[in-house]
Amino acid sequence: MSKILIIEDEEAIRRVLVKILTEESKDYQVFEASDGLAGVEAFKKDDFDLILCDIKMPKMDGVEVLEAAKKIKPEIPIVMISGHGDLDTAVSTMRLGAYDYISKPPDLNRLLNTIRNALDRKELVVENKRLKRKISQNYEMIGESAPITNIKTIIEKVAPTEARVLVTGPNGTGKELVAHWLHQKSNRSKGPMVEVNCAAIPSELIESELFGHIKGAFTSAHKDRAGKFEAANKGTLFLDEIGDMSLSAQAKVLRALQENRIQRVGSDKSIKVDVRVVAATNKDLKKEIQEGRFREDLYHRLAVILIEVPALNDRRDDIPLLVNFFSAKIASEQGTATKQFSTSAMELLKSYNWTGNIRELRNVIERLIILGSDEITDKDVRTFASKS
Repeated sequence: MSKILIIEDEEAIRRVLVKILTEESKDYQVFEASDGLAGVEAFKKDDFDLILCDIKMPKMDGVEVLEAAKKIKPEIPIVMISGHGDLDTAVSTMRLGAYDYISKPPDLNRLLNTIRNALDRKELVVENKRLKRKISQNYEMIGESAPITNIKTIIEKVAPTEARVLVTGPNGTGKELVAHWLHQKSNRSKGPMVEVNCAAIPSELIESELFGHIKGAFTSAHKDRAGKFEAANKGTLFLDEIGDMSLSAQAKVLRALQENRIQRVGSDKSIKVDVRVVAATNKDLKKEIQEGRFREDLYHRLAVILIEVPALNDRRDDIPLLVNFFSAKIASEQGTATKQFSTSAMELLKSYNWTGNIRELRNVIERLIILGSDEITDKDVRTFASKS
């Protein structure tokens, strides 16, 4: 049910608008306010999905209502209703944040299309906020050991800058987590965070994936397609496993970083992009350079700041914190009660050789939550998390 507030001092127009909306959809719940002041009081007390607001009204005009709404409930789309003499003002309200304006008398199709589009936009804004909160929860950095504390300190210093970052470390240690923290704490956090797993894309497709292509560039290119660089414009591009990228793609990435421009495959047109690149690898890139598999000039472009993520075996003091975090998270996902771990169970987990790092630990905790006793004991750990 979408809640729509109509703020209009002319009763006849209010009646028309209410009739149009209630006949259009049973999902529209319509509320009325006869002047601007009453309208502001209404959206202070209640949550609305859309506001239709007249411009010329007593007590408080539409511009003042718009300004108040943007301070109190900035996510609500507001459609201004303008008389013939109000068009200049209506256009100026767009600069103040109005979603659109409708002239009097309202054209039925234009009005309904505008309302549908505004409600869709509101839904997208709410969903984006929900996803951002979910992403934030999924990428918490758990740990108080010296290596993790050091990484957090580096991120706090580096994130607000435009410096490129190369994240290194074994598989499963949380390099992606570092990239997300860098993005969330940066000045680009409101922009997109686009991820590319360079190892998962065939070498013949990686350039199209990164830079896009035009129709006819190759056999399966049936239409123009933007690449990840364009998708990440004004945000962050995370190039995971960059050590697996082909040399030809490396050359194009280097050029993109040097010029802040890219070319789609098959096109000679240059497209300007504003992207911060964070790269990650589990390989020794200096060794890869010596063996001719990685460009040294690209390495120096990417490795302005180096962050090395330690193996779990090098931060065993964090294991109890990680166990408790994963236990609560997995229990919530499974819809079960959080399980406690006995001291002996925790010590046994701390003693294991975690070759798969954080990823392996999470899998083991999930197994113990599902199969273990109400309180996880060392016997449970030996039974369900055996490392032998």
